[in-house]
Amino acid sequence: MTLAPFFWNDVMDDLRRPRSLFDQNFGLGLFNDDMLAPFTPQLLGPLRAGYYRPWRHLANRESGVSNVKIDKDSFQVSLDVQQFKPEEIKVKTVDNYLVVEGKHEERKDEHGFISREFQRRYLLPEGVDAEAVTSKLSSDGVLSITAPKK
Repeated sequence: MTLAPFFWNDVMDDLRRPRSLFDQNFGLGLFNDDMLAPFTPQLLGPLRAGYYRPWRHLANRESGVSNVKIDKDSFQVSLDVQQFKPEEIKVKTVDNYLVVEGKHEERKDEHGFISREFQRRYLLPEGVDAEAVTSKLSSDGVLSITAPKK
């Protein structure tokens, strides 16, 4: 039996963890993994991958991620906005940038009070018609934005 998968998974788990504040999901409550996180490296050392998995971070690693696709006909952005209602999301163009904003006011949930806000800006490539931007929100919370090329 080789230990390579254990060590490789450990490296991959570290790469998948949210690195910035925006990459985290807020308002989901605390899990046991969160309570152990500060002590995990000291307690489990290099074999952490075999015994401890940051399940919430792994399950949500795609959340909040935007995918940008540029082809010969259009500029496309897909963005996970599942934590926002349709009326809380704005899509606009400003100075050759595509700007996506989401905001909902502070409200009470089962863990206390929560508010969320984000803004993503994408530089529109040359030749894209900024006046013809269209957006569509899927039932699973993925916002798809398309801007055709002139």
